Amino acid sequence: MDLNFTGTDVCAVNGTRSAPEAKYDLVVIGAGPSGIAAAIEGAASGASVLLVDENPVSGALMGNDTPLYFGGRMTAATQNSDRMLEAIFMSMPDLEKAMEAGVELLLGTTAWGVYRNGPGVQSLPEQVVGLADAERSWLVGFDRIVLATGARDLAIAFPGWNQPGVMGAAALQMLLSRYGAFSGRRIVVLGSHDLALETALLALEHGLEVAGLVEVRDTAQGDATLLGKIMSAGIPVHYGQSIKSSKGGLDGIESITLTDGTDIACDTVCVAIGLIPSIELVDAMHGPRALNAARGGYIPAGEPNVTTVGLCAGLPDTGFDHVAYRMDWVRAALRVNAPDTIICQCEEVTLADLIGIQPPNYLPRPAALQARSLDTLLNDGPANPDQIKRLTRSGMGVCQGRRCRDQVAMMLAIESDKPFGTIPLATHRAPVRPLPLKILAEWDEPAAMDAAWDVWFGIPTQWVPVEDIGTEYQDAHREMLYTGMYK
Repeated sequence: MDLNFTGTDVCAVNGTRSAPEAKYDLVVIGAGPSGIAAAIEGAASGASVLLVDENPVSGALMGNDTPLYFGGRMTAATQNSDRMLEAIFMSMPDLEKAMEAGVELLLGTTAWGVYRNGPGVQSLPEQVVGLADAERSWLVGFDRIVLATGARDLAIAFPGWNQPGVMGAAALQMLLSRYGAFSGRRIVVLGSHDLALETALLALEHGLEVAGLVEVRDTAQGDATLLGKIMSAGIPVHYGQSIKSSKGGLDGIESITLTDGTDIACDTVCVAIGLIPSIELVDAMHGPRALNAARGGYIPAGEPNVTTVGLCAGLPDTGFDHVAYRMDWVRAALRVNAPDTIICQCEEVTLADLIGIQPPNYLPRPAALQARSLDTLLNDGPANPDQIKRLTRSGMGVCQGRRCRDQVAMMLAIESDKPFGTIPLATHRAPVRPLPLKILAEWDEPAAMDAAWDVWFGIPTQWVPVEDIGTEYQDAHREMLYTGMYK
């Protein structure tokens, strides 16, 4: 059969993307202490440097617990972008030093993806990072990129944790120290390691009432000096306990009940069990390839132009077994949580749904699905959170798994009786921040891309070269497609 193929498809995607709006020798993502230091060092060497930070984060993103676990405890001040921007500069004087050094600064700007040319992205003119603000998205080219994206909170489920007022330690520190926009008054802190102790002391410094610390183990886990300050302040520490239940009202959390029956009145529960390096950009950039933590970074070998610094490159090694500690908290939660306890807040996936490998209640559950469980799934091989995500939708919501991703992996490890390290974490995909399509879409498409929309989006003809559409050869292409000759 002569199909009169004419060589390269004129509608191949290669070379059709717009050139990036700007090009820099160095792009730094994250304007914390490590990112600012990297940007200043780059500028001092004579490089053109762009420093990007998503703060001040919009109130809408905070409401979706992005990038930190804010738990609905922001004041209305977070809706005032000018006030938030002023708060950033007042709390981070080193930003002015970076600007004086010649660094170009973009605040309130999200880095939602990093792309480097390869088999799946040959349409790019060069390696680029995708940026977006409240109005639009665009691409910026770079020679080198430094990721200083910091760390986020580890969340943990307990009955009622999906109410406003349950938040993370990093988010609380951000609202208190950087934004001055925390709405709670009386808090309970989960944990007794350094993160929890430091968070409780910071809350006291800002005039908050700390009703107590809750520790799942029988002894305190943190620094003795910090613990002494907690005891001197008269803050009770409840050892060998976790949260059995919680009571909520119109504004969220009102009290919690511990496993020994102790009731504690509070409007905020601060989860200070641990932090997670924010590796979303790295993970999305490299897909399923193993992340290499050697030499202080989560970068695969052979990536000289990509560097991670600060907490996103790995948490400091203090000798404390953070994994075992976190697993103790998850085991305690599994002992207490009822089957209807929500695990994935966005998709309302319950503990029973997760263990039973069932879709959320808003989707149909035919008999074949109801016969499925984690046990039946394990017969086919080790549990994989990406597979669990597709089957149960846990981690598919607007928070992009920030509240459930890590604890789902820990729960799967416990339920399948496997070490935590053998269960991979669910992977990330760009965009690594929730963006409206009107922001993400590239409306100003090049003519070469616009001309081929019918090929790329028309399913029956997507494998038909444009010069053969509407000709005698079109049906032959379709026949080959449907008979599997293109597979």
